[in-house]
Amino acid sequence: MIKFPVPYLGICAYSGTGKTTLLTRLIPLLRKEGLRIGMVKHAHHQFNVDQPNKDSYRLREAGACQTLIASRKCKAWIEERADQANEPTLAEALAALQPESLDLVLIEGFKKEQFPKIELHRPGLGTPLIFPNDKNVIAIATDDQLPVATGALPLLDLNVPSQISDFILHDFLKNHRQKISPYNDNNEFPTLI
Repeated sequence: MIKFPVPYLGICAYSGTGKTTLLTRLIPLLRKEGLRIGMVKHAHHQFNVDQPNKDSYRLREAGACQTLIASRKCKAWIEERADQANEPTLAEALAALQPESLDLVLIEGFKKEQFPKIELHRPGLGTPLIFPNDKNVIAIATDDQLPVATGALPLLDLNVPSQISDFILHDFLKNHRQKISPYNDNNEFPTLI
């Protein structure tokens, strides 16, 4: 498990299951409870957060390795990756966040890495379940009966985001609060143990 001073939880599923849709409904519910949410999303394709012909885009195209675009409303940091053969790791993505201003990090993607996850599953899509091969799945959110028994894993209703939010608040975060160690001798952030 990656050491990070803030609890982090994945939402994992096969493409087309509705991960982003659920997250856009889940984040406001968690924010309403006072949580400051960080979000990490893995993309399997090329993407660009900058606009062609804008000054920042032209500066990146000119060869800047890192570009920071800042305004009074938002800030975006773009790093050109020299190693384009390897996908970024979750540890690299988490390292880019500012944990002192977060209470929880939600993660979409990185499903093959080892960290706590809620699996989303729609039996009607015909995709296999992830949990039998991933012991990091801590709950399953589904929209129908599952074809196999889940043992002690909690089953949540995929169509009721408030139920998933309650699980995160009252089960996942409560469990992590009990496992947080105090500040160490170096005055570093507490780490989950």
